[in-house]
Amino acid sequence: MNASKVLAAAALSLLAVAGAHAETYEGVLTVNSGVSRAEVAPQAVAAARAGNEYSDGAAAGAQAFTSTADRATVQAEAVAKAHDPLASLDRRAFFRDEVPQAYKKPSVSFTRQAGL
Repeated sequence: MNASKVLAAAALSLLAVAGAHAETYEGVLTVNSGVSRAEVAPQAVAAARAGNEYSDGAAAGAQAFTSTADRATVQAEAVAKAHDPLASLDRRAFFRDEVPQAYKKPSVSFTRQAGL
């Protein structure tokens, strides 16, 4: 009984030793390029002066814009939108993306009328 336990422990330790192996360090990889430094240097300077080709227009500065709308028309639309009480409602803020009926009621006038 004792011998079987010793053999089982020895077998498990051999499996553990065989399974636990460390990675080997192969050093820094060398780059084998067919281009010399003297040939790459002008390309690097040109790329640095060209700027970021993948950037957006934020770095381009002010862009020219010509509007086709009349100034008075745009102002009238802005005033109408500012006075619209339902303009700021976003359907996505409500249950099932639907604005409740309470918000869709016609506007109520709170001015008092003379009673007779």
